[in-house]
Amino acid sequence: MEYWLITTGPNDAPGINGGLVRRRGAPGATGQPVNAFVCTVNVEALDSTLGSAIAAGAEVALAKMAVPGVGWLAYVRDPNGNLLGLMQNDPTAR
Repeated sequence: MEYWLITTGPNDAPGINGGLVRRRGAPGATGQPVNAFVCTVNVEALDSTLGSAIAAGAEVALAKMAVPGVGWLAYVRDPNGNLLGLMQNDPTAR
């Protein structure tokens, strides 16, 4: 079985640890409602991260929006159809 363990940092620090398995079905269609878990990661600067993702072939699936009192959120869809959430912490977001 194609399965990969992923560790992004030391065991005593926050990270995105888990596993990765090859997709076993068709990706969601563009514009389709989210119907599964969306992995969301913290980024330092949402605008520049969105620019980098687009330059690498992603498309914006959910435009930048405020999550009041929490920060700024956007979703991108990679060229394989996977969604990824990007969150910039900012308690002043409105």
